[in-house]
Amino acid sequence: MKIRIKGDTVRFRLTKSEVKALCETGTIKEQTHFGDATFGYTVQMDSNTTAMHAEFKDNNITLFLPKILGKDWFENNRVGFEHDQKTQTGTLYLLLEKDFTCLDNTLEDQSDNYPNPKLEPNP
Repeated sequence: MKIRIKGDTVRFRLTKSEVKALCETGTIKEQTHFGDATFGYTVQMDSNTTAMHAEFKDNNITLFLPKILGKDWFENNRVGFEHDQKTQTGTLYLLLEKDFTCLDNTLEDQSDNYPNPKLEPNP
């Protein structure tokens, strides 16, 4: 799982196996260690919510996805989900999407990424 944060935008990108794990278990987590501090990020399916939303607690970002929206995500062609979350200071834009292979050359392992639709021949 990768996250990209810029200003009031948070984007989560999941590989095939991560989307599958999310659909099967309802939660996926990652951590980044900064010496004695740890930053975590989680995507969690939630049966009690109707809109995707995020919270930041104890050095962890948790993105909650309504289970009704995400339960079949591994089985379908939907690329992702987005939501504008109102905050005390404005709006937080949230994006959860499948991770596609890059169009340019990269050293990053992309073997578990989704095929990029821009690389597929048009019918």
